[in-house]
Amino acid sequence: MKENNSVQYEIFAPANHAHLNRDEVLDFLFNHLDEYGDAREDIAKCMEYALSDAEGKGGTVLVAREHDKVVGALILNNTGMSGYIPENILVYVAVHNSQRGKGVGKRLVQLAIENTSGSIALHVEPQNPARHLYEKLGFTNKYLEYRLQK
Repeated sequence: MKENNSVQYEIFAPANHAHLNRDEVLDFLFNHLDEYGDAREDIAKCMEYALSDAEGKGGTVLVAREHDKVVGALILNNTGMSGYIPENILVYVAVHNSQRGKGVGKRLVQLAIENTSGSIALHVEPQNPARHLYEKLGFTNKYLEYRLQK
């Protein structure tokens, strides 16, 4: 894997997000999550939760930029729980096609790990190639997930 040193990383949290261009990051995630994405309004709710300073909420938004353009983004939400449920959930991570295989996704996840207290859970589709990255970074698959949609 080739490291790209021209990429700059920014970390935004509830106490530090005044300079975050939310629409730019939302548009990036919506357009680059590919078949693993959600509706833009759902991504916006996730970001709002991550940047909220309300009790039990919060998290982190990480943005990778190259020449002032977003080339990667990640949203991690605090769960407000611990022990029986991990303290954090990595909800979204996306990398621009031109940056895939250059370490941008890996660095975003590493920064999330380094700047977060507690355990981190994530959901990944079995066919998503990013699951190999998560495994290399220490994530394990402990459970099958089932959902009842109402």
